[in-house]
Amino acid sequence: MSTPRQHRIRLLDILRGFAILGTLGTNIWIFSHSGDLNAMLTDPNQVWWSSWDSILSTIVLFLVNGKFLGLLAIMFGVGLELKYQQSVRKGNPWPGMYIWISIILMIEGFLHFMLVMEYDILMSYALTAIIVAFIVRAGEKPIKKAMIIFGSFHVLAFLGILFLQFNGMQFTGGDATEVTALYQHGTWVEQILYRLSHFVKLRFELILAFSSNIFLFLTGVLLMRKGAFASDEQGSKIRSKMLWSGLLVGIPLNLLLFIPGGYFDIIVRYVCAPVMSLGYLGLFARLVDKRTTWRLWKWLEKTGKMSLSCYVLQNVMCSIIFYGWGMGLGGKVDSITIIGIWMMIMFFLMVFSSVWLRFFTLGPMEKARKAVTGIVVKEQS
Repeated sequence: MSTPRQHRIRLLDILRGFAILGTLGTNIWIFSHSGDLNAMLTDPNQVWWSSWDSILSTIVLFLVNGKFLGLLAIMFGVGLELKYQQSVRKGNPWPGMYIWISIILMIEGFLHFMLVMEYDILMSYALTAIIVAFIVRAGEKPIKKAMIIFGSFHVLAFLGILFLQFNGMQFTGGDATEVTALYQHGTWVEQILYRLSHFVKLRFELILAFSSNIFLFLTGVLLMRKGAFASDEQGSKIRSKMLWSGLLVGIPLNLLLFIPGGYFDIIVRYVCAPVMSLGYLGLFARLVDKRTTWRLWKWLEKTGKMSLSCYVLQNVMCSIIFYGWGMGLGGKVDSITIIGIWMMIMFFLMVFSSVWLRFFTLGPMEKARKAVTGIVVKEQS
């Protein structure tokens, strides 16, 4: 019994590391364009093949935008289910301490939002985790009902947005002149004050992704319950279904991004991308099964074990590289340079994680969270 469990956990760490590094492939475009969200969208006034720079950025965004956030949300759901199973085995009340863990995550997310990056995902995931924790306790039928309700609402809402777009309403990142000036020339303290004073506006994506996050968390819960990450034949079959259905359906849907005019940018990121996330999950799991000796898996496994630390560190590194108080490269680099910096940061994080875990059992932020959680447990007992 021990061997399948160890393999399953290793696969989860690898997938988590893959997801964390992939999220940087999305966020780095915001950093490199000094906070201008329009860098994440296709220009409605020109075709994407107008220049090699535009071609490169569009292809990379097709591959990463929303896909790794979807994968990470699924992996959060898997982690939640593991905590739930652990609680049941030990006879502990649920959600119990998991609520406190989620609150700590929300505080970490707020600090990350305030000090590093306004488009933090930790706060959103913490809130989602609290809601999903109660749904999970109710059983499998309520889980499936909740998935239908939240999934349907999410799709219908974004179809409504698509309808409005085709009727003249434009959804863009807006005029970013003030924001880019702040990140190119402002101090770190000025940037902190900007995030705090525009908190509601900058947290608007939490509303856009709220239903989707619940659906994806619950997807991770069900995948874990069905044995999708086990090393047996049943797990292999489930992963194979995710691979082919996710890619065969997800790729055509995400190709809508290449239609000029920018009409499908929003719906691709928030509706179509998660379908491809399942395909990525199945694809990467298949590669791990077939190419077990690749050294890359060990590096990704270490990164996955330090996922929280690596997520924050990669954003800190981007702040230093692109913002004016650091190296000031924001707005001065082309797509190929941005991709190169992304690759270098990913390599650094994988090496850093491997070296760190030779000397310590947990990443720095994971260790800090464990310490805080331990204090909360003592206070509750």
